[in-house]
Amino acid sequence: MKLINNYLFLLVSILVFNNSFSQEIEIPNVLITDRPDATEASSTVGKGTLQIETGAFYDSFTNNNVNFKNYTINTTLIRYGILENLELRIGWDFVEGITTENNLKLNNITSGLSPLLLGVKIDVSKEQNGMPEIAFIGHIFPLFSASKDFRPESTAVDFRFSLSHTLNDKSSLGYNLGAEWGNDSPEVSGIYTVAYGHSLTSRFGFYVELYGDLPEDSKANHYWDAGFTYLISNNLQLDTYLGTSLTSGQDILIGLGASFRFLKKN
Repeated sequence: MKLINNYLFLLVSILVFNNSFSQEIEIPNVLITDRPDATEASSTVGKGTLQIETGAFYDSFTNNNVNFKNYTINTTLIRYGILENLELRIGWDFVEGITTENNLKLNNITSGLSPLLLGVKIDVSKEQNGMPEIAFIGHIFPLFSASKDFRPESTAVDFRFSLSHTLNDKSSLGYNLGAEWGNDSPEVSGIYTVAYGHSLTSRFGFYVELYGDLPEDSKANHYWDAGFTYLISNNLQLDTYLGTSLTSGQDILIGLGASFRFLKKN
């Protein structure tokens, strides 16, 4: 918990520092992020743009009186546009896991870095004539990048197509379809997300989402979450969210974060 408090203090300090400058700058296009929901945005950041999306979340899972609590800290995703339609993506999480049985803490506390995320996002098409905006996203998670407690036996990969429709000037619908291989499972899992977003004001936004995975030979997992975003400026956004699983699994998910954008100077 001390580590979480330190991280939150650092995050707030960065926000205050960044906000003191961002309020003085007018940026023509509004920030679009890949957080806080599981649905990835259907657009890239643009050539020369650096975008940092970070946060922290807590989730728990209970099975046969055994409870697993995970504190995931520094969920940083760095996105950089090398072309107008192509971005590079790097992400890394720090996780601390605590296991209790019948409310008694066990000694097998896990702590460390999850496998590094390396990937790309490519714009495929713009929204027009009733057709959605589409982007392709692919990631690989190298084994060597993970701490001992979170190092799997095999390298994981995933891909997805991200699509979105503008419903009106205040709301939109986004959805992802793809597949993933990893987590030491020989199965391929289909992945899906569907998210509805609505602008409550020019600064406040709300979303609700359904997402999950469908392994080849195992039971499907379905989840939901909902949250709020607050746009401090056109290049700084805060978010918070809450969710749980619809099938057996996750008891609760709660998190918060921030996204920063740094545009290339002309």
